[in-house]
Amino acid sequence: MNLKIFKANKKHAKDIIRLINELAQFEKLTPPDDKANRRLINNAFGKKPLFNILVTSEGKKIIAYAFYFFTYSSFLARKTLYLEDIFISADYRHKGIGKMLMNELIKIAKKKKCGRMEWCVLDWNKSAINFYEKLGSRELKEWKYYRIEL
Repeated sequence: MNLKIFKANKKHAKDIIRLINELAQFEKLTPPDDKANRRLINNAFGKKPLFNILVTSEGKKIIAYAFYFFTYSSFLARKTLYLEDIFISADYRHKGIGKMLMNELIKIAKKKKCGRMEWCVLDWNKSAINFYEKLGSRELKEWKYYRIEL
């Protein structure tokens, strides 16, 4: 396989939306509508991007992505790289692509002098949980994530 990981740009928008729709299907969720897709692309590639996207290509085909942004830890007094989404198209799973993406994110976090990297995983996604634990990450049992939908 001829794999490359690189920062996405606006020309990758259709591929990113395609993969988001695949993720929605995998998670049995309703995919974003056209308005949400436009906001997402504008927020990713506008004058002041709200988040970053890494993509993985196999040849010319975009097969995976990772959405990330930076938060801040008051106790560490350093940035935190927060991984919002990581997704690999079904035909390309179990080929080391997730590990490549995670290693690239760790490299970015170190370059940006982050104190840590964080993400959430759905409790039913045992494959992802096993993958993250093999990387040396640990579940934060003392923290519970809450959400208010606005």
